[in-house]
Amino acid sequence: MDKFYWESFKTFFKIGAFTLGGGYAMIPIIESEVVEKRKWIEKEQFLDLIAISQSCPGVFAINISVFIGYKLRKVKGALCTAIGTALPSFLIILLIAMFFHRFMDIAWVAAMFNGIRPAVVSLIAVPTFELAKSAKINLVNCWIPIASALLIWALGVNPIFIILAAGIGGFLYGMFIKPTEP
Repeated sequence: MDKFYWESFKTFFKIGAFTLGGGYAMIPIIESEVVEKRKWIEKEQFLDLIAISQSCPGVFAINISVFIGYKLRKVKGALCTAIGTALPSFLIILLIAMFFHRFMDIAWVAAMFNGIRPAVVSLIAVPTFELAKSAKINLVNCWIPIASALLIWALGVNPIFIILAAGIGGFLYGMFIKPTEP
């Protein structure tokens, strides 16, 4: 059997086991492992897979792992990476569910969770800024993510409408406004 399947499972299991904060907090770790260390995919492909993963329904971490696994070894690769990503969370949640009620009354456990929250916010913020750099967001177009975030947060606009509007806007910009290259 191809060594890749075991390697991809172990890689995504490790990512799933040691990343707090969900899928977005996993982005720099996945990029480090998949793009830089193992060189399974190129940086541009990784950015495309992030965009696709964000656009699809479901858990981002599973989506990105499935797309990476599928890109590398089709369905078997997708299964290995998805199971590797999901299994640690499943096992941890199972253990927490079994013992959670006993620990939340302990002061140091509650304090630990209060300390983890700000760190998780930073784990989400860093990949967001990295994605903004990679997506070439600058002073000319920074209004798009800012307006989108405000529409979702302040006015409760459904993110699906934001994605559709951005896709249509990008299409129209590419078709009618952006000058064509020679």
